[in-house]
Amino acid sequence: MLDGGLALLSAAECALEGARFAERASLPALVGVAFGLLAGSALVLRRRRPVAVVLVSIAITPAGMGFLMGIVGLYTLAASEASRRVIAALAGMSLLGTLIVTFVRTRQDVATADFDPGSWYVPVVSVVMSIGLTAPPLLLGLYVGARRRLMESLRERAISLEQELSLLADRAEQRAQWARTEERTRIAREMHDVVAHRVSLMVVHAAALQAVALKDPQKAARNAALVGDMGRQALTELREMLGVLRSGEEVVARATAEPVPLAAVGAAAAAAAEAAEAAEAAEVVEVVEGAVAGAAVAGEGPSLADLGSLVEQSRLAGMAVELSVQGEPRAYRPDVEQTAFRVVQEALTNVHKHAPGARAWVRVAHRAAEVAMQVENGPSLRGAADAGLPSGGNGLVGMRERVSALGGVFVSGPTDGGGFRMSAVLPTGSPTESPAVLPTESPAGSQAGSQAESPAG
Repeated sequence: MLDGGLALLSAAECALEGARFAERASLPALVGVAFGLLAGSALVLRRRRPVAVVLVSIAITPAGMGFLMGIVGLYTLAASEASRRVIAALAGMSLLGTLIVTFVRTRQDVATADFDPGSWYVPVVSVVMSIGLTAPPLLLGLYVGARRRLMESLRERAISLEQELSLLADRAEQRAQWARTEERTRIAREMHDVVAHRVSLMVVHAAALQAVALKDPQKAARNAALVGDMGRQALTELREMLGVLRSGEEVVARATAEPVPLAAVGAAAAAAAEAAEAAEAAEVVEVVEGAVAGAAVAGEGPSLADLGSLVEQSRLAGMAVELSVQGEPRAYRPDVEQTAFRVVQEALTNVHKHAPGARAWVRVAHRAAEVAMQVENGPSLRGAADAGLPSGGNGLVGMRERVSALGGVFVSGPTDGGGFRMSAVLPTGSPTESPAVLPTESPAGSQAGSQAESPAG
């Protein structure tokens, strides 16, 4: 509607000026009016063809027509996406044409006037009028075009930031889901480590208690006391673990539920995407390791110093276990101590479950940059039968996860002698040293099973 209205005004102006031009040129007035209507109506194409509109206005300028078309055409051209060279060239042509026409008409008017304004009057008036008809629409169009491009750039940036915010929100949801999954896995692993060993020993002692209850009441009483002690130990460890998990839940809740200001997220997305990703990765590590690190810093949980008690409990349950230690024992990081203890504990639990009556050997080697554990058992004295204890099949998986999380190596497999061997090597953070193979002074079958043992070394 705006373009149509401007085209009607331009056509009316050009038709009026065309009639005057036809009169001066001794042409029929109808020819001038028709030419003016046709030329003035070209302004309707100003948005699609701004260059053509400006050229038409320049072409009809000598006839004294198209002043409105020239003003609107220059404004539209300057505000369009045309190149600066084209805009400058057409603006110069329009200025020159307007200057010439204004100079001629002003000179004619001065010649017919009754007074003489001086020689300076015609050039000054011509220059002022030509600049006044050309510069304002040109400058206004340049300003509007620049502002339009700025707004478009801001709109595109807002859309880009919105997409970045959406991606960051999706990534945050993925990180939260991953943290929850890791937390569930850790809880399951801790429950398995704490409960499985104690309960397995309690079941073994309960079976022995049932067997000797009538024959040897004193031995039955001792077994009953052992069952009670193990139950209390299991409850104590469960309480400690639940306390750690509660503190871990607070860490996860803070990391996954704290609201993030949109302005901060937008700034990070626009200015420092790589830094934001690095911060997100660090936050994920903090969330997943927070609860476990809390227990480690507090010094809670078992350690390598408790291996003697662990082995003694298995001996009291009827297992023949030998413990050998190489190197000088020393204190390690709490997470290394706990992982080493849990590996030996799970290995002995598996012997109770799947090889009742078998002889077992526990070896620990303290080295300069690592600590190595190996638990090996011979064939079960009861053949293929086990102790009838349930197994979820997650023991070896949990041990491998624990060892791999600390950058260690875990290897397990059967021996040629019909037994089973589990080996683990944990780095301790000391200066690196070429790892050596675990000691192999084992019963029959250990030499044949050295291939399964060497990767752990």
